[in-house]
Amino acid sequence: MLKKEIKKIMLKRMPTVGDYPTQIKNFGIYRREVGKNKDICLENCFYHPMITMIIQGEKSSLLGTKRYHYKQGDYLITSIDIPTINTIKNATTNAPFLSLSLLIDNKLIKELLIEYPELNKPWQQSFNGIIVSKAEDDLINAFYRLLKLLDKPEQISVLAPLIIKEIHYLLLIGPFGEALISICMPETRSYRIANTIDWLKEHFREPIKMEQLANQANMSLSSFYRHFKKVTSLSPLQFQKQLRLHEARRLMVSENMTAIQASLKVGYESATQFNREYKNLFNQTPLQDVLKIRKGYKRI
Repeated sequence: MLKKEIKKIMLKRMPTVGDYPTQIKNFGIYRREVGKNKDICLENCFYHPMITMIIQGEKSSLLGTKRYHYKQGDYLITSIDIPTINTIKNATTNAPFLSLSLLIDNKLIKELLIEYPELNKPWQQSFNGIIVSKAEDDLINAFYRLLKLLDKPEQISVLAPLIIKEIHYLLLIGPFGEALISICMPETRSYRIANTIDWLKEHFREPIKMEQLANQANMSLSSFYRHFKKVTSLSPLQFQKQLRLHEARRLMVSENMTAIQASLKVGYESATQFNREYKNLFNQTPLQDVLKIRKGYKRI
């Protein structure tokens, strides 16, 4: 019953396809459509740490070589910044794909761990970058109340932080709480891999050496490589390449750079190599891809 009410509210707020930011910080609602009995690759993008609740439809995300499927009633957690290729099935105008997303706040998790020290049980094993599970009723209810707040903007500043804190608490006591907790615990491998990813995000334009990354993570070379790939399904060099290509895409779309300008800006020395790797990742040349994105923005 609650899911039907959430769907009703979302359809009213989202009459057309698009990403809909809300007045609540870090909370967004999404609608996608595709022709009947067809699949469409929506986008090749970087997921930020977040929880996404699937309200209607079916979707899959390809992380490296591993594919994750999730559907109505599921939620997924991404605990780090990770590159994914997302595909939606059979989302029509009459039955569009609908989802709610909330960015995960590591600062809030740390505050909860101080407030409730009994939660502090870090997961020593490396985690997968995406975790999928069936949504519990308490979690669905919290997202429903957060969504309903959009109709009462005068209450958002007081009630939204309380509901967001509740959602984080429910995640911590849920089946994958230890994976989220370990990101905040310096003694865990998860924390060190997450720090490496943060470092790569800042230094992706530079040549990288595996030995340097392993030393920064205070891990042996073989252990570092194994745990990094478990988290991201990519090697560090593959991860760096995708960071470069995604940033080049952003520069071309948002700052009107040419492909050559963007490739040089993100660290490529060969335009031929850039064009080849860009097409391998996005399935189109830089020009074709950028024109398609801009056309989509105008349609939305």
